[in-house]
Amino acid sequence: MYKISATVSFAAAHNLRGYEGACEQLHGHNWLVKATLATEKLNTVGIAYDFKKLKQKLNDIIDRFDHQFLNQIPPFDQQLNPTSENLAHYIFTELAKKLPPHIQVFSIEVGESHKYTATYQP
Repeated sequence: MYKISATVSFAAAHNLRGYEGACEQLHGHNWLVKATLATEKLNTVGIAYDFKKLKQKLNDIIDRFDHQFLNQIPPFDQQLNPTSENLAHYIFTELAKKLPPHIQVFSIEVGESHKYTATYQP
């Protein structure tokens, strides 16, 4: 199996509903999103999936979050908290819809900084 990864970033604010502590207050992060794809085959050039295409598809998903208050953007505007874990799951699901059938999303890692990350991998 071949795996490739790309990392993109965005800046956004959020607050965690029901959390007791500083994170229940409005605050922001420079979020990092690392997507890892997997495939069993390479194309005729010897590439699993074009990095530029992966970056563009990721940016298509996260552009609506950039410089926004995540708690006001579906699906995080109601009960679903905009945690790193929930963002990772959401981005995984959306990215999977944009890829050819022979390419699978292996994992999505979302970090509130380079020190703290959460990964979704089914």
